[in-house]
Amino acid sequence: MVLLNLYSILHFLIWLISGRYIFRSWQLFLALSIGWEFLELILPFEFAVETLANKCADVIVNCAGFSVGLWLYKSQSATVTVE
Repeated sequence: MVLLNLYSILHFLIWLISGRYIFRSWQLFLALSIGWEFLELILPFEFAVETLANKCADVIVNCAGFSVGLWLYKSQSATVTVE
């Protein structure tokens, strides 16, 4: 059983960019991340067909990406000085 795949890299990068540049809300992130996995249940596309275990792995990868994005945002914000 494969839990991670090429889409996992995309999940990580999308949420890393989101956390770094777009928004900072964990509530919004979780709603979008988990909501997308539910939406995949009804989408008629091959990429959306995956096991429940893979969907859970996707959410974990999403959390990792968003966490790294937020960390990058906060670490850069802390180093910016006002002259």
